[in-house]
Amino acid sequence: MRHDGARFMHLSSAIMSSASSTSRSPIRIAPSIVSADFGRLAEEVRAAEAGGADWIHVDVMDGRFVPNITIGLPVVRALRKVTRVPLDVHLMITEPERYVDAFCDAGADYVTVHVEACIPLHRTMEQIRSRGAHPGIALNPATSEEALRYSIEQVDVVLVMSVSPGFGGQSFIPSVVPKIAAIRKMIDASGRGVALELDGGVDATNAEAAARAGARVLVAGHAVFAKDDYSRAIGSLREAAERGATMPA
Repeated sequence: MRHDGARFMHLSSAIMSSASSTSRSPIRIAPSIVSADFGRLAEEVRAAEAGGADWIHVDVMDGRFVPNITIGLPVVRALRKVTRVPLDVHLMITEPERYVDAFCDAGADYVTVHVEACIPLHRTMEQIRSRGAHPGIALNPATSEEALRYSIEQVDVVLVMSVSPGFGGQSFIPSVVPKIAAIRKMIDASGRGVALELDGGVDATNAEAAARAGARVLVAGHAVFAKDDYSRAIGSLREAAERGATMPA
C-alpha cells in the first residue's frame, strides 16, 4: 500500500520541493526519460535534477494504445530511489485503471491517463487520488478540449500532447496552441490550481508560444537529454517559457 508514513513523507517532501521551485518561476520543466541513456538512467536522472528539473517525466507505453513499448513498474520503483523531485508518470496504455494502483505504490507522484484510453475516467481519477497521487488527464492532438468539460474538477494535471504519442523526437504540432489557450480559460474559470502540461517536440523555439497560451509545465526529451549541458538546456527552456508566461495571450 502507498498509504504508509514513509510514502506520505516522501510525497510531501517532493511537492514542497516542486513548490519551492515554482515560487521562483511559474514554469516547471519535466525532462522526459524516454530520450535519456537507459544504460545509465540513474545518472541521467540525477544530472537532470541537478540541472534544475522540477519533475521527471516517465512515459509508459504498452505497444497497444501507442505503437511502441517503453518501460514499466520496475523502472518507476528504481527512479523513486534516486531522485527527490516528483515523478510525473504518463500512462500511454490501454485500460490504465488496471495499473494505476501499482504505479502509485511504486512511487509516482503524478499519474496521467489518456481520455481516449480510459472509459471509467471519473472513477480512475478518484482511484489515483485515493492512493495518494495527483490525477491527470492527457489529450491527443486531435482530441478536443471539450473532452475535459465534465472532468476538470477532478484533476490536478491536464496534459496536452503536441505530437502523436508513441515516439520521442517528433516535431511540435503548432495547431495545438489554440487548444492550450482554450484549456487555460477552462482551468481559470474553474478556480482550481490545475497544472497545464505540454508534451511533444517542446524546445526553446516553441516554449515561449506554448507558455503565452497558458502551458506551465513543459515536458522535454531531446531538448534536454540530447544536449551536453542539462543545466543550460533546462535554463534555456525556462527562460523562453517565462517570457511567454508574462505576455498577454
